Amino acid sequence: MISKRIGGTPERCAAKSVFRICVILSREVSSAAASARGRTTADVDLSVTIGALRLRNPILAASGTFGYGLEFAHLVDLNRFGGFVTKGLSREPMEGAPPPRLCETPSGMLNSVGLQNVGVRAFIGEKLPVLRKYDTQVIANVFGCTVEDYVEVIRALEDAEGVAGYELNISCPNVKKGGMQFGAEPGMVAEVVGAARQAAKRPLWVKLSPLVADIGVIARAAEEAGADALTVANTYPAMAVDYKTGKSKLGNTTGGLSGPAIKPITLRLVWEAHRAVKIPVLGLGGIETVEDVLEYLAVGATAVQVGTASFSDPRATRRLVERLRKALFFR
Repeated sequence: MISKRIGGTPERCAAKSVFRICVILSREVSSAAASARGRTTADVDLSVTIGALRLRNPILAASGTFGYGLEFAHLVDLNRFGGFVTKGLSREPMEGAPPPRLCETPSGMLNSVGLQNVGVRAFIGEKLPVLRKYDTQVIANVFGCTVEDYVEVIRALEDAEGVAGYELNISCPNVKKGGMQFGAEPGMVAEVVGAARQAAKRPLWVKLSPLVADIGVIARAAEEAGADALTVANTYPAMAVDYKTGKSKLGNTTGGLSGPAIKPITLRLVWEAHRAVKIPVLGLGGIETVEDVLEYLAVGATAVQVGTASFSDPRATRRLVERLRKALFFR
């Protein structure tokens, strides 16, 4: 497995993570020797463990970029994924933001979908029965505007089969506290994660906001409140305008920036979060190539999530799994 945590200083951990991958390859699937013994890339073990959850490989499709998974089932074999995170689920259905919802930017993309979803009950009744036919880990992304919203969604999902775990989106505004994001302050992080932990028997991941002064403080608050893993990080608020009209190119004025442009910033956040906690960290931001995947692993991520790349190539996640396997086999 490529995900075992290695002790030492953060700098040494990063270096040893890459070194460990190379050692595994030279020991188990060194290309020349492996070929002589009849081994192939299929013999490379990419499995990772995130808390109590075992993934067949460290590459997942990110929430908001892969629908409910079913939309991609005719394009790619979901059984080959490490897993995928569903669109965010709320207590009641949401229509989302007005169009246009997407806008291409240099080295990235702005999105303002507005958390459109069918609601947790429709997901359980309509989507989950079909998803149970696939042999992959389905992580349900959960969001709300109050702590009670998060708890109610999780309670509904707890009674349903086919969900491997939950990912809390804490970048949402807390309407009971003036609209401040749940993830902006350690006390609010502890409150919502603690309430979700009490409601959830399944693994609980927390998706952090990048808009914090010290992500290490926020990461520790989530860990201490019961998070099993952290996803770092959500998109970055941004905007694009048409200079001819002075109007936004999005129907909701501002949106979330994702794609290659954010990778260097998010790499730093993953590195800082990894230094601050003992639980696994999943990296998310600008992953398009196998080199991107390896960079996130090098700074401490146990696994990664692929987001914007799925818009330009619906098979991006599967492609990265195969290229990672080949990269390690021929190392």
